[in-house]
Amino acid sequence: MIVELEITAMAHGGSGIGRLDGRVIFCPGVIPGDVVKAEIVDDSKKSLWRAQALAILQPSPHRVPHIWPEADISRPVAQRAGGADYGHIALAYQRELKTNILRDSLTRFGGFSDAELGDVRVQSVPGDDERNGTGWRTRVTLHANEDGQLGPYAEKTHTVIPVSQLPLATDAIQASNLATTLFEGAHTVRALDTSGSGVRLIIDDQSPGDITERVGEQEFRLSDHSFWQVHQSAPAVLSNAVTRAIDPERFFADADNADLYAGVGLLGRALADRVPEKVKLTAVESDERALSYIEENLSGTADVDPIAQRVDRWISAQARQHAGESNPWSKATIVLDPPRSGAKSEITNALVSLGAGQIVYVACDPVALARDAGALRQAGYEMAFLEAWDLFPHTHHMETIATFVRSEG
Repeated sequence: MIVELEITAMAHGGSGIGRLDGRVIFCPGVIPGDVVKAEIVDDSKKSLWRAQALAILQPSPHRVPHIWPEADISRPVAQRAGGADYGHIALAYQRELKTNILRDSLTRFGGFSDAELGDVRVQSVPGDDERNGTGWRTRVTLHANEDGQLGPYAEKTHTVIPVSQLPLATDAIQASNLATTLFEGAHTVRALDTSGSGVRLIIDDQSPGDITERVGEQEFRLSDHSFWQVHQSAPAVLSNAVTRAIDPERFFADADNADLYAGVGLLGRALADRVPEKVKLTAVESDERALSYIEENLSGTADVDPIAQRVDRWISAQARQHAGESNPWSKATIVLDPPRSGAKSEITNALVSLGAGQIVYVACDPVALARDAGALRQAGYEMAFLEAWDLFPHTHHMETIATFVRSEG
């Protein structure tokens, strides 16, 4: 069915929202203010249908030429490169949309009032506006078709879309001509632009090797298979935000402090550097290969106990071990950096049971953050800090840092 839709709002996940006979229609590739010709592609639910835009009948004043022509709406849906779902939106308006989505998520799913959220907004990273939000991605994953041509998948498919350019990638990755080089016989090629080891390619299941990343004056060692923040400025932005998010009056170096989903210790290092004395810290990370890097990266700043285990299992065991005790972690500061799906109830319940003094939550999904924040709020925690950053320009993603402290009395 072909329909005409007026787009009136933006949903989390990159789709615009229109209405047809009172029914909500989700449609990607559009903006509030657009009037579009669209095809209904999923009408299986009674109250919510999904559509694909075919043409722009009346453009929003915030619509701009797509920063990646191979992802533009002028191409057939099946031939559009995925990975830049906000690339047709003026950069400042992208952040306005993200701010609205963040605030709506925290009020709708977390139960927070506008007054509690203050004037929080999704902030731009210094330097991004000068480049119109391009050239920031230090990690790029591309897939090869049968001819060895590289490209991303089309949105929500495993169809490889060969591309000639990678506008979000750093200058060094773009200069490598990765997109136009044939990789016959390969399936996946990852490009890493490291701040200490240059550009590195990882082809399929290539054996891991060590690399170096620098954050300010600090040097981090990690594997080229380890997780690392994608935006070239994200490690510094998030480290500084975590430093601001920690209430020094609630931070005790000798408490049962923990870095959950520790990676190679980036945010654990920010926590440890918050005070001059050596910090007691348990770092929990499911990737066993990360343990030696955590120890090296926090050497001299923390008495670190690295543990290779799933966070939910470890924290639940801690809650069982201390069952019956009154707030055994009342002086503990916890850095919590879960995956996109969030911490979920098992982890938040355990933190509440342990009476964690302050929880610094680093979130890459506003709805997951809101759900977990609402659970902590109901359990007697107050949100004492909130900051958001646009670490993924031209996509619908954002990063939020929030601190939760136990209410006095």
